[in-house]
Amino acid sequence: MDITEVKVFLVDEEKLKAYITIVLDNCFVVRDLKIISGTAGLFVAMPSKRRKDGTFKDIAHPLNQDTRAVMEKKILDAYLADLKKNGGALPPVQSTAEKAG
Repeated sequence: MDITEVKVFLVDEEKLKAYITIVLDNCFVVRDLKIISGTAGLFVAMPSKRRKDGTFKDIAHPLNQDTRAVMEKKILDAYLADLKKNGGALPPVQSTAEKAG
């Protein structure tokens, strides 16, 4: 599986920084990933749906840590490049290892 396109839609909110759409292998699209500014930096939130009890459940997500790391790197690199292109300040990025530890 290869992420063949990353579309960045910048948002100017306190924690939500961008919506992301990715295309996999030029044939499958996943919308509504989010770049979130957390206490340790930026991270990628997978698309989710609110359940009847008010909690959220991912509707699409990587099944292993290696795939998640590859996806996060490509998505965050595209976000930071887009932010830089648009003259924004670059925030710190929270690595997958930092979130797990």
